[in-house]
Amino acid sequence: MSLVNELQDRFAVEPILRVLAIAPSTYYGWLQRENEPSMREQEDRGLLSVIHEIWDNSGATYGSPRVHQILKRRGIYVSRKRVERLMREHDLQGAFLRRGWKGGSTKPDPRHDPAPDLVNRDFTAPAPNRLWVADATRITTGEGILWLAAVRDAFSNRIVGWKTSHRCDTDLVLGALEYATWSRDIGAGELIHHSDRGSTYTSFRFSQRLADNGIAASMGSVGDSYDNALMENFFSTLKTELVYRSSWRTRDEADNALFAYIDAWYNTERIQARLGWLSPAEYETAWLNQPQPALTPT
Repeated sequence: MSLVNELQDRFAVEPILRVLAIAPSTYYGWLQRENEPSMREQEDRGLLSVIHEIWDNSGATYGSPRVHQILKRRGIYVSRKRVERLMREHDLQGAFLRRGWKGGSTKPDPRHDPAPDLVNRDFTAPAPNRLWVADATRITTGEGILWLAAVRDAFSNRIVGWKTSHRCDTDLVLGALEYATWSRDIGAGELIHHSDRGSTYTSFRFSQRLADNGIAASMGSVGDSYDNALMENFFSTLKTELVYRSSWRTRDEADNALFAYIDAWYNTERIQARLGWLSPAEYETAWLNQPQPALTPT
């Protein structure tokens, strides 16, 4: 219908309608609704403005479930179907995986003995800093491959440490671990660090650093993504929402984008269904603010 309005400055309305095979009653009915929208249509326009703002603030990654939850946070209570309809009608689509997801490449070192699997695919934790999962993945840039190593807390899904490099070596995964131990308050003997059996994680230097911090090492089997599914899940989300939708000329550009995504968005703002539609930071804060059980006198 908007095409008719664009053309009517040069042509009469009736010939345009005949060429476009639009009944005059249909066009004039639409025109009247545009000029005199019903109360429902006015509400939809106002709601759409808020929906678009939420979607835009998410980097165009939120679909209707997350948009609906953010609306509820703001005290705007509408049905999810209404949100779905408005987003569909105005082509507001969340990020989704457009190609087959492939995990990283694990290269075991036969000279090093892997740690036992202390997790057995149970990626739950009763509190922060009880179970961390770690892995590395590669990201393509104009300068070549940029490797990202990350450490994720199983309790809140927060990325507690990460580091990038042009090489996937022990220094890379050690850097991510150092970031995590620096940023978190860990207790000796309380934390398990779970990874695959790649040579970077079975190296003596990495094993020694875990031991120095009182962290128990755990490793899944080789080439089985289910044994480190929680970390694979993060990398899949990262690539769906950021990597596959971006193009970077340099590694520095990619590194800056990762910082903005991980520290300024994923950890602090991005809500998750598993966390009751809270972000990792909000989930940890809510847990800390819960009343703690009183100590029983001995």
